[in-house]
Amino acid sequence: MASDEASSAAAAAAAERIRVVGAWAGSLEVELGGWTVPMLRAEVARRAGGVEPDRINLIFGGRVLKDDPPASLQQAGLKGNAKVLSTLLAPDRGKAIAAQAAAAAAEEEHTNRLVRLWNAAEALCQRHTDGSFHDEDFNLDLEDQSGQKVMFGSVDDIKAVKMALMLHQKAKTFIKRDMHKEALDVLAMAEEAFSLCDPKLIERVDNVPMLQLDIVWCYFVLRDVSRLEVAGTRLEKARSGFERSHGKDSARFRLLQAGRHADLAIYVRLELLEGVVAYHNGNAVKARESLTSAQAKYMQLQVPDEAISILMSMGYGARAAKRALKLTGYDIQSSVDLLCEEREKKIRRVQEDREMQKEIMEQKKYGKTPMNKAVNMQKLKGLVAIGFEKKLAAEALRINENDADKALDLLTDPEQNCILQHKIMSKAKRSSRGSGSGSSSSRAAAATTASGVNNSQAPVDTSTNIPDGSAMEESHVLPVINEEAANNVEAANNVEAVNNDETVNHEEEDMSDESAEGEEANPPPVRDVAMENELAHEMTGDALDDYDIDVSNEGHAISEYLSLLDSAA
Repeated sequence: MASDEASSAAAAAAAERIRVVGAWAGSLEVELGGWTVPMLRAEVARRAGGVEPDRINLIFGGRVLKDDPPASLQQAGLKGNAKVLSTLLAPDRGKAIAAQAAAAAAEEEHTNRLVRLWNAAEALCQRHTDGSFHDEDFNLDLEDQSGQKVMFGSVDDIKAVKMALMLHQKAKTFIKRDMHKEALDVLAMAEEAFSLCDPKLIERVDNVPMLQLDIVWCYFVLRDVSRLEVAGTRLEKARSGFERSHGKDSARFRLLQAGRHADLAIYVRLELLEGVVAYHNGNAVKARESLTSAQAKYMQLQVPDEAISILMSMGYGARAAKRALKLTGYDIQSSVDLLCEEREKKIRRVQEDREMQKEIMEQKKYGKTPMNKAVNMQKLKGLVAIGFEKKLAAEALRINENDADKALDLLTDPEQNCILQHKIMSKAKRSSRGSGSGSSSSRAAAATTASGVNNSQAPVDTSTNIPDGSAMEESHVLPVINEEAANNVEAANNVEAVNNDETVNHEEEDMSDESAEGEEANPPPVRDVAMENELAHEMTGDALDDYDIDVSNEGHAISEYLSLLDSAA
């Protein structure tokens, strides 16, 4: 009984009286440390006649009390006998303020997401261009339409192109989801990334014209007539870019595509948009000419159901059959040839990806250099080709920051070679002891492998693709590569057997300290794993994906603007 009375007294002592004037006038008993601004707002709204709390505006000390962050009244500066002014907003005004706050929060979130998107794309391209050691089980390369890897200018040029292609692919994902406003922001970032590349290099590919076309398509879908002038300029750049990369009347493109009309859908969209811009600029003749040409190409893309049924009866899916027929102009034999080529490409890509993943897993076994780089596998193959043991050569490259000359000097020096082998064996022993199993066998750790086909290259003319994979870490005792080194190692082992384990422990501690110092001197940047994975998993790796456009919306728009022209006439 006494404890209950003490608790009541403590609660009464904690409560403070504040005065409220304005929309409701009176005194309130509140706990300054426990009540928040939303709680006070709700209580004043209740006493003011049960109005909506959003309509109550609280002012204290010349400033408006905000709900965010939900601080206590004490943190907001209120004390005992504080005077708070309450005002009642009009219903529409309260909703408008709430809507403005929600819009501001959404805009801030969108801006932060764009910053994360740019930083993640930049980090991915940096790691997969300059040879940095990366945790992913894939590699990001540039390919042409035939699947051949492309050496695209300088390292900075390669990085810029990879980044632009990755952001462009993300924007195309937004377009497919009818999120055209978000797509425009990402397309602007992709355009900025392309601007970092040598203009003479990107003139040879059609990625930049495709980007311009996608930007104007977003203008059109959003009905943004205010951008008509810039839309016309962008369409001119797109057409001239297509002509440079595809050739006059797409002659070069037809040659590369074995006579197929894979680019037909692109020109349907291009000529539709040119007609729309001409119509809104008052040029009816130009508008009708462009729209009529677009309509003719649109009709060529209407695939007969009978042709689709024939290919489906051969075991092909409906979507693949329709795509093949559109790209070949309804030619059944050419469609079958195209489908067979695509199937062979997928099989070949799977095999290449498996080989690449094996190489990546092997590369991870060798660790990273003091500058956080991965061991250069091409230089390693060169050293192995002249007779050096692979793991020993890899360690020589690792500690010499992939300098092949220094690694070769180390490997050809018997004394240094002996020391290097001894360190590798000590590391292998430490690794086997660290496994805790008491066995001298190597330790293996595998990462999760995603299902589906893994693609590891990024086509220059279309899109990039990044797979998931599996990583293996393995430690082996390395064999000796020459007799002199064998004698030296044997002698070193005898000395080690005579001495106690203290010498080995000191050596291992020194190696650990050396490794730790290297990592501290060059710590890897903080990764945004979630955003990087989002970018990686949206890559298609399909060389024909950019040309496989569903033109049903374009068909409706062509009919609409031709009707407007007829009405005006």
